Amino acid sequence: MSVHLKQFFIFGTAVLLLGGCDTVRNMFFQREQEDPSDQYVLFTDGKPRVRIGVGIVVTVAAVAREPVSMQVQVDQNGEIVLPYLLEKPVYCHELTLDALKKKLVKEYQVYIKQPQVTVTFAPYDGRGVSPWGTVTVLGEVGSPGPVNMTQTMELTVTKALKEAGGLRPYANKRKIVVTSYDKNGDKTRKIVDVLEIGEKGDASKDIRLKAGDVVWVPESWY
Repeated sequence: MSVHLKQFFIFGTAVLLLGGCDTVRNMFFQREQEDPSDQYVLFTDGKPRVRIGVGIVVTVAAVAREPVSMQVQVDQNGEIVLPYLLEKPVYCHELTLDALKKKLVKEYQVYIKQPQVTVTFAPYDGRGVSPWGTVTVLGEVGSPGPVNMTQTMELTVTKALKEAGGLRPYANKRKIVVTSYDKNGDKTRKIVDVLEIGEKGDASKDIRLKAGDVVWVPESWY
């Protein structure tokens, strides 16, 4: 037996005695990484909704009165404050625009006869909070966290990765996990190979995401 082989045998025996089988296995085999996507269960019906931080424009009109228009931002409590309703903030977090309109009509009927209310989202330039929700990107990317869903709902895996700062050097580009949840909370997982998308130019495999999806980029050990 050579000197180097003897040294390796002695070293391996010492590690096994001191650290046990798990230590030896972890030295030579990749430990399975924990997928954190189960911590981010969130799903929507795809409709844009009023959310904390979103800007909305409310216009109130009535007979013999000039219309009053005001742009407001939903505060951290999920509320907005409007003319005539200064003492009674309106809770609107997660409401659709139609639901908020109906709620405001009911509130304004106390002060105004036959109120006419219109509600729209403030102009959205891709920054701030998106009314269309977010996708969560985790793992080996430059800036892990939420990525705003676009108004056109055309956010794909590769676009989301770009918005999250791109892939880190040791990202596993062949096993990116996309977790989606339906309205019942049941999840489905798909594996996306962005190298294949790039090499073959097959855009059909670049999954289109929906609000609430989680994209997890594991680390590659080689």
